[in-house]
Amino acid sequence: MAKRIAINGFGRIGRLTLRNLLAKRDIEVVAINDLTDNKTLAHLFKYDSAQGTYKGKVAADDKYITIGNKKIVALTERDPSKLPWKKLKVDVVLECTGIFRTEEKASLHRKAGAKKVVLSAPGKGGAIQTIVLGVNDSELDIKNNIFSNASCTTNCLAPVAKILNDNWGIKYGSVNTTHAFTSDQRIQDAPHRDLRRARAATVNIIPTSTGAAVATGLVVPEVAGKLSAMALRVPVITGSLVEVNVVLEKDVTAKEVNAVFQKMSRGKMKGVLEYTEDPIVSSDIIGNKHSSIFDSSLTNVIGGNFLKVVSWYDNEAGYSARLADLTAKIAKLSSRKTVVRKKAVAKRTATKRTATKKTVAKKATKRTRKTSVAK
Repeated sequence: MAKRIAINGFGRIGRLTLRNLLAKRDIEVVAINDLTDNKTLAHLFKYDSAQGTYKGKVAADDKYITIGNKKIVALTERDPSKLPWKKLKVDVVLECTGIFRTEEKASLHRKAGAKKVVLSAPGKGGAIQTIVLGVNDSELDIKNNIFSNASCTTNCLAPVAKILNDNWGIKYGSVNTTHAFTSDQRIQDAPHRDLRRARAATVNIIPTSTGAAVATGLVVPEVAGKLSAMALRVPVITGSLVEVNVVLEKDVTAKEVNAVFQKMSRGKMKGVLEYTEDPIVSSDIIGNKHSSIFDSSLTNVIGGNFLKVVSWYDNEAGYSARLADLTAKIAKLSSRKTVVRKKAVAKRTATKRTATKKTVAKKATKRTRKTSVAK
């Protein structure tokens, strides 16, 4: 039986995640909630300046956004607690507005009837489990109700940090992400709470903050507090990279580092980590759905244990692909838990029935014996 998914917030990540979800078996997207009119949402879903045109049929009316032959209910509700998730029997809500990131706010979706919530951004405290696929997904606890897919940069950095720490140990280091501009910047000089982001995104290199180092510590606890990070926002529409400079516990060569990353890309991190020896640039990885694309030609070692590595990521395509994968994984695990619970209940019920039958049989035997004695 298909698991029922709803998307709250149909911006860049919401739209691209839907493209990925539509290609998955046993997943049915039943609703989209966004304050923008349906005609505009449908148009932006179909035509994408960075990721290309969606090939299927897309249409919209007052109640639905139709993709192919699939009608998806379109809603315009500001308050998540008032959304009809119970009526629509929603299993998992994708929270893609970037607004409801605390446990309290994300729980409004559960109040409305959804079983699980997945954030398309780092969570802000509380009982929110952060999962980066390929890194700590073996620790995913389906007893939790709210999950975070971390950030696009964390999804690129965390696999790199885990491999480095598992093999050679990280003493400390610094991370820089050269990141495509996003909607949280001004395309012309205009007010913003971050005065650097207030400057025109299309003509400036803009230093700003990133929470990727802290978030990486959540999924790779061994490196928590050992990394610092900053971002440089640059005038490209998508396609970013992380440069990781670390002091290792052990000496190593560039050849040894590259060999391990190549092995991991073909093994445990296949589908998450890609390995390349080509001299690529940012436009070459647009549309690449890997979380992290390791650029082996840029690996450099100084003094035996001071290492620099670089890994690329399409901050839209890679992240939205993992968000869809995580959602499907949570839906599947949740379904298994339900099946196990039902089997346990059925077993207890059967045991009670058997016990009742035995009790009735014993009483009947006693009555028969008494009758025989009386005769």
